[in-house]
Amino acid sequence: MKCIIVDDEPIARIGIKKSLIGIPQLELTGEFNSAESASLFMENHAVDLVFLDIQMSGVNGLEFARSIPRQTLVIFTTAFSEYAVDSYEVDAVDYLVKPIDGTRFRKAVDKAIGYHQLLMAEEQRTAVENTGEHHIFIRSERRFFKVRFDEILFIEGLKDYVVIQLQNRRLITRLNIKGIHELLPQRVFLRVNRSSIVNKEHIDSFDNNDVFIEDYEIAIGESYRELFFTDLMKKE
Repeated sequence: MKCIIVDDEPIARIGIKKSLIGIPQLELTGEFNSAESASLFMENHAVDLVFLDIQMSGVNGLEFARSIPRQTLVIFTTAFSEYAVDSYEVDAVDYLVKPIDGTRFRKAVDKAIGYHQLLMAEEQRTAVENTGEHHIFIRSERRFFKVRFDEILFIEGLKDYVVIQLQNRRLITRLNIKGIHELLPQRVFLRVNRSSIVNKEHIDSFDNNDVFIEDYEIAIGESYRELFFTDLMKKE
């Protein structure tokens, strides 16, 4: 994967470059101190992944993310944790808060690599064949997979696709987050932000800002927070 760094802080760019050492799947092809200079580069060069700061002079990271090619993935890197939920508005792969922990960085990169591989393998075809009472058939990687609802941990929107995280694998298919939510049993699946749906039965814990499922952390969007707590706390 070809990647670039966009950050107006030289020290931050150096830190990310050091973190990329030893990750053979990623090739750093450029680093830029502004969204404008990165945009000029991307006009003539293919980029698979952008490490992108949010608060920059001129065009900020969120604005820039909305303008880049849809096939390009984004990992936000910023000192401001309050932007985490905003990152879901542009289907970011992940959101890293500075100073960036090495283990957390690698987890985000591995996620991006996995999503990129799924995107490259997927065809532009109909996503869902049909649904049953306890399952749904998902078209992915040129095959139809029977997916039981109780296998699904959560679902994330990614560009023109959704990524379905199961207990032992991921599936990606061409469908938007609203479309797949309408096919799922509403008593079990709950939308927690613009780009994420969780299986309530798999929630391990939550706080005012995030849902935790196994090793995964999913932000609760401001406009979804009241419904989330009302739904989770209601008596059966």
